[in-house]
Amino acid sequence: MKSTSLTLLTLFTAFLIAGCNADTTSATEESPTASPSDTLTEDQKYSLAYMWHEEKLAKELYLELNKINPAQQLENIALNSEVKHIAKVQEVVAYYDINITNLADYEIEYSKDELENMPVGFFAVPEIQDLYNMLYNKGLASKQSALEVDCMVEVVDINDLDKFLVTADNNQYLIDAFTFLHDGSYTHYWAFDKGLKNMGVTDGCCSLGTDYCHPEYPQNENGGAGKGKQ
Repeated sequence: MKSTSLTLLTLFTAFLIAGCNADTTSATEESPTASPSDTLTEDQKYSLAYMWHEEKLAKELYLELNKINPAQQLENIALNSEVKHIAKVQEVVAYYDINITNLADYEIEYSKDELENMPVGFFAVPEIQDLYNMLYNKGLASKQSALEVDCMVEVVDINDLDKFLVTADNNQYLIDAFTFLHDGSYTHYWAFDKGLKNMGVTDGCCSLGTDYCHPEYPQNENGGAGKGKQ
């Protein structure tokens, strides 16, 4: 996860910014369920902590940028999708009764209140904190820049989930939860790509370079467009 964040920070200075329009996203997701395994490895605990904070980043970044550079996708995806992603990870965290705000000691008991009261823009994972700060500053520049940031977030999300699906090993509970997030990120990526194209950015997310150009990502029947519920 450090490598993903550092790559993003390195590439940041190469991006140009302009103005933007808005669009919406699509498809509904059903939250998966599976029988949990009895124990988690340390890597699996870290994956839950990391992804909870990364989904929090997506929700809060989109809402904060929407206050400055309003775009329909930002609000729709944050309120219709990212809240579900946070809740899905938190469901697994609660089951295993682990603390995901103190990475030095996961054995401290889970606290719903602690997570819900964490301030906007604050993260207990240093890499996520640095990523949020950088992306927020970039997204302030314009509507186009805000949508570019969104493309970046979803690619980072997918890359991290690819790694964590490996560390999930044979824990179907984690696999189902991370797959739920993974599928949503595909839909969000195409929604932001469409938003950029609708405002005249011909290459959409691909305008950010090869690291963020993923025509191989699956699309739903509407090309990733709709109400942002996935």
